[in-house]
Amino acid sequence: MVKMKASQALVQVLANWQIDHVYGIPADSLIDGFAAERDQVRYIQVRHEEVGALAAAAEAKLTGKIGVALASVGPGALHLLYGLCDAKMDHAPMLVIMSNVATSMMNTHYLQDMNEDELFAGLDTYHVQVSDAKQIPTTIQEAIQVAYETQMPSVVIIPDDLANHEIESPTLPVVQPQTPVCEVHGQDVLTTASLIQAAQRPVMLVGTGVRHAQAEVVAVSEKYGLPVIPTAPAVGYVPSQFKNNLGPAGRIGTQPAHEALKMADLIVMVGSNYPFLRFLPNQPKVVQIDRSASALGVQSAVTQAVQADAKKFLDQLLNVTIDEQPATPFLLACQQSRRNWHHYLDQQANDRPNGLLTAEAVLQALQPVLKSDAVYGLDIGNNTIWSVRNLPFSGQQAMTMSAWLGAMGYGMAAGIAAQVSFPDRQVVTVSGDGGFSMVVQDLLTQVQYQLPVLNVVLENGGYGFIRQEKAKTGQTDYALTFKNANWAGVAENMGAIGLRVTDDASLASAIAVIAEHFKQGVKIPIVLDAIISDQSPLDTSEMLLDEQRDGVQAVADYRKANHLPADQYPSLRTLMNQFTN
Repeated sequence: MVKMKASQALVQVLANWQIDHVYGIPADSLIDGFAAERDQVRYIQVRHEEVGALAAAAEAKLTGKIGVALASVGPGALHLLYGLCDAKMDHAPMLVIMSNVATSMMNTHYLQDMNEDELFAGLDTYHVQVSDAKQIPTTIQEAIQVAYETQMPSVVIIPDDLANHEIESPTLPVVQPQTPVCEVHGQDVLTTASLIQAAQRPVMLVGTGVRHAQAEVVAVSEKYGLPVIPTAPAVGYVPSQFKNNLGPAGRIGTQPAHEALKMADLIVMVGSNYPFLRFLPNQPKVVQIDRSASALGVQSAVTQAVQADAKKFLDQLLNVTIDEQPATPFLLACQQSRRNWHHYLDQQANDRPNGLLTAEAVLQALQPVLKSDAVYGLDIGNNTIWSVRNLPFSGQQAMTMSAWLGAMGYGMAAGIAAQVSFPDRQVVTVSGDGGFSMVVQDLLTQVQYQLPVLNVVLENGGYGFIRQEKAKTGQTDYALTFKNANWAGVAENMGAIGLRVTDDASLASAIAVIAEHFKQGVKIPIVLDAIISDQSPLDTSEMLLDEQRDGVQAVADYRKANHLPADQYPSLRTLMNQFTN
């Protein structure tokens, strides 16, 4: 075995696992190994460790490969918490490596001496602080294996004095953990098919578990006449133009999906552990198909629970022979409700409240320049709602968001990760001005590494998502508005291209510049700073549209307050009655 610094042996383990880059801010002795092995593993120098950790989490969600973030002792390590929590809650394989003070300084109240071991212990499935330099390569190896096996983060803490000790570097085998094979049982498939055929108002609710079963989702939907409702994180896995795609439900959702879920008598839930099923008033039958047995029946009582791979199960469901039936009134009503909803979005895009652009106007204007394999990184807030409703998804695009943690600032980090991971694809991030201002310093990272990300900033001068929540309960919006910089000007000062949009003319001009930018393949990031109306997106988490269920007066008041006239946006029940008659 060859003798080398332990930090160098660490990097060789990463390279052995086909990890070719990590994110962080170099400090302490760990960086010496990366300097020695720079031809194998790049150190992407971010400007804030929080962004590095979020980038590692986003990369894991986009690619399925482990994301790696590093930080120095104390404050640097603390900054990794944000991304570590995001990876844990979204079940993404991630490796966090952090320094600690030298072993002789631990527990002596020395500068930056803190109990990192205790602080991070609850945020991972693998957690080790090494006590000997010889442990470093094997600990890193084990941490990677466990992260892949559990689809969760691993944390390794290395005291600063150990990284530069010389050790004999072992040659460690790469044994990729195999995903357990979940056999599909024929009787389970037949039972599901029978339940669907017996239902009058069945829907299919799909989550990120259908990532590799996108064609099967569409085919099953067509064969069985199932409206499809993707969860927000899975919105990119069902083509936007598919006639049975109702969009997501909930606050980050659509009217047709909201109404369909409320009226459904059967929900076929595939690859999802959707947390809001428990709030449905009608308590429909539920078929849940998931690879993870621990997810079955967690969110709702289920009529049928099936542990199976989504792609294999749906493929078997396609092989079941069923009598061909005409489209049901429920399916036809859902399709018409979907068309009505898209008309609503178009109206929002054409509206100019107080002479200002709407978010819908900006995102729809971008569509001609968005490529069919674009990668979207979405921040958290109202921008997320506008994005999932208005961005085009063909099934080839990829999208990542901070689904369960809801981490503001995620968009910028996701853009970095996406462009590093997919250098030949178009990358677009959408952020609100609140989230963007949290992490704007890392626009310099995009400039430094020549990452031509299009960063769309929807600027309305406040934390709109929170303001809408407060207004809904009659609370004040105190401290929820703020002063902005000219983000296009900031971008120019950082070496990026800055485009400030305030009206239709400047929007059209900016789109032309962006189109030319992508055509020429310029390796410079763009910031599109769009000044938009301070108008909240329609809250679709609770809608009063059904007079039979919600009451005539309540529906009339709701429609008036939200500008949803019944002749343009009839309830799903009304549409069903029309198709029945």
